[in-house]
Amino acid sequence: MTNEFAKNEKEIIDEYQKKGFKGNYRVENMKLIDLKSKIGYSPENVTILKEYRFEGMSNPSDMSILYILETNDGGKGTVLANYSPSSNIETAEFFKEIPEENYMTN
Repeated sequence: MTNEFAKNEKEIIDEYQKKGFKGNYRVENMKLIDLKSKIGYSPENVTILKEYRFEGMSNPSDMSILYILETNDGGKGTVLANYSPSSNIETAEFFKEIPEENYMTN
């Protein structure tokens, strides 16, 4: 990527989808759910390859994090998590439970 700091969430997702990160996921009942296959993954079965943080243009307290991830069975995809006052706390809790050694970004 040339200038990843000037890109928005959609541009980065599009770039990773071209690289094979086509899976879309959401957190439900402390499992990462693949929206296509409906398979659920525990935090220890998820590896974060990269993360991007974004601030809201009109309100800097509106933040989001884009996670680029891989599952233990080879699934690759993205999760866009909203971290604003009205965000879903379950998503944040799930990502906190992923073991530190599963974060390649650190």
